Amino acid sequence: MEPIVAVALSYLSGSIPFAAMAGKLRGVDLRKQGSGNLGATNVFRVLGWKIGTLVFLADALKGALPVFYFPRHIVSARDPIVWAIACGIAAIAGHVRPIFLRLRRGGKGVATAAGVFFALAPIPMVVTFAVFVAVVFATGYVSLGSMLSAIVLPTLLLITLGPRSPLFVVSVIIALFVFWTHRSNIGRLRRGEEHRFGKRGSA
Repeated sequence: MEPIVAVALSYLSGSIPFAAMAGKLRGVDLRKQGSGNLGATNVFRVLGWKIGTLVFLADALKGALPVFYFPRHIVSARDPIVWAIACGIAAIAGHVRPIFLRLRRGGKGVATAAGVFFALAPIPMVVTFAVFVAVVFATGYVSLGSMLSAIVLPTLLLITLGPRSPLFVVSVIIALFVFWTHRSNIGRLRRGEEHRFGKRGSA
């Protein structure tokens, strides 16, 4: 398999809009409900925890599976980890700007990024996910858990792999991207207006 084919297929995988599909099956336009975001958190808020859990897992898998599968089939002299990272980034990009939604805004990339890093660095990601769950249950803020997780993961990779590790570098870039996509959430947190986990219905 050519690298460009693997990256393109990874992008297509990330572009599958599971949140939008779940909303359509329930007769709900998630762009007009809750936060208006096509991510698992908004599915939890509007459609409930069962569908939200399924969407979260699906969004994570569409990041993890390309990283697991495609690099081993790529014919290249480069280290397979390079192509694994490239496939992961492509999947995240697809989630944020899905081609199946004409490149309109998708989700914020957190669940798909989690799947990517579960495939690339499972042990640090398990610790990071534990931090995410603890923060969400303690505060009710999924956005805060996502952003703190984006800090924890690069820190763990820095400690375990060192500053020159490609995984560490990519984790920093993705962390910055997570903060960028959550900039409106940061504003709401500062004003005390952020949505809390567990509340259903439109905002």
